[in-house]
Amino acid sequence: MMKRLFFFMTALALLLVACSDNDSFTTDRSQHLSFSEDTVRLDTLFTMVPSVTRTFWVHNHSTDGLRISTVRLERGNQTGFRVNVDGTYLNPVVQDLEVRKGDSLRVFVEITARENQSLDPQLIEDNLLFTLESGVVQKVNLRTFGWNAQKLTSLRVERDTTIESVSPLVLYGNGITVASGATLTLRNTTLFFHQEAMLQVEGKLVVENCLLRGDRLDHMFDYLPYDRVSGQWPGIVIAANAAGCWMTDSEVHSTWDGLIADSTEVVLHNSVIHNCRGYALYAHDSKAEIDSCQLSNAENDCLALLGCQATIDHSTLAQFYPFAARGAAFRFEPTKQPLQLTCSNTLITGYEDNVMSSVKSDGKTVDYHFTNCLLRTPEIKDDEGFEQIIWETPQDEFQGKQHFVTFDDYAFIYDFTIKAESPAYEPKIGRMFETKKSEENQQ
Repeated sequence: MMKRLFFFMTALALLLVACSDNDSFTTDRSQHLSFSEDTVRLDTLFTMVPSVTRTFWVHNHSTDGLRISTVRLERGNQTGFRVNVDGTYLNPVVQDLEVRKGDSLRVFVEITARENQSLDPQLIEDNLLFTLESGVVQKVNLRTFGWNAQKLTSLRVERDTTIESVSPLVLYGNGITVASGATLTLRNTTLFFHQEAMLQVEGKLVVENCLLRGDRLDHMFDYLPYDRVSGQWPGIVIAANAAGCWMTDSEVHSTWDGLIADSTEVVLHNSVIHNCRGYALYAHDSKAEIDSCQLSNAENDCLALLGCQATIDHSTLAQFYPFAARGAAFRFEPTKQPLQLTCSNTLITGYEDNVMSSVKSDGKTVDYHFTNCLLRTPEIKDDEGFEQIIWETPQDEFQGKQHFVTFDDYAFIYDFTIKAESPAYEPKIGRMFETKKSEENQQ
């Protein structure tokens, strides 16, 4: 009986000591909170568009509990930051929080940036101040960049229209639809398409010196902006029997399908379609002219020409989709319409041993002529269809991704400018297209 009483009293004493230690709080000014981050960076965002939520932890690694008298933003409600501390929103202050020894609090941060007067992204920052019961003030810096943009929702173009803007355009809803009989000219601007927004053309589309991309400015991982991830927006669709699409000095990237054309006309000059989760360019029963262009990294084909009349010159077709690609760098075949193809001064390469999917020329349903090209495909014995060809194989000393200036398939950073030492470089088979690089791709 005495032993049981002894053990009971001992256990009770230990429990009381433990509880006493856990409930002990200090006002010692040498005891501080610890933060998982001293600066919380939210990615660049468009003004008046809510950001994603970032979180960080507040830890108490001291020898006693700490009481937080107040948590507040140094600039009050002037910056647009919204903060939730351990389940309570700052409105405008959170008061009387306790962080026991060894315990933690989680803090959530988001922002809707206010419009500003600048054309460039502007720094927005504030400090989140933690005032302890001891009077010690600690802070975590909050920062982002806000970028003014014009916002358009389900724009339908019924008559000839030119859009030219020094500030970015953000497209929501259905994006842009060009009605039959109307011409939309996009010139000298950047268009950011939201997840479901696309560019649908029943009339005529002219694109001059533009960048078309998704609207996410944040990162999937620290090293990887969403802008380098395919499938961010649906892309461009040219409807059957539309007047067509003319694109010059422009770039389309990170789409599902870059450009789909059916029974129409497509003319691309000095332009890029890159990193597509479907096709880069798919043309069916159409007239296609591709000059000094780059079509690269598509889960399906980089270029698919079906039943088309097409010319390709001084271009690069590069199939290095970073995940398992189902398509080729170049596919061509007839439909009910014959295929007529001329391809010159062009580099066609990729990861696979054979990056071309094609059918044999018969001069009627399929008629093609390749001249002065580098092709990664087993050699084809056809002197009339192929002239002055360099046939690339996996055994070549210089091949595949080695042709290009920058090739980072970890961070998805590519510069498809052809190296001077490449056999595809002028004067060997003509100077190929040098990639038009956007600033976003270089982040």
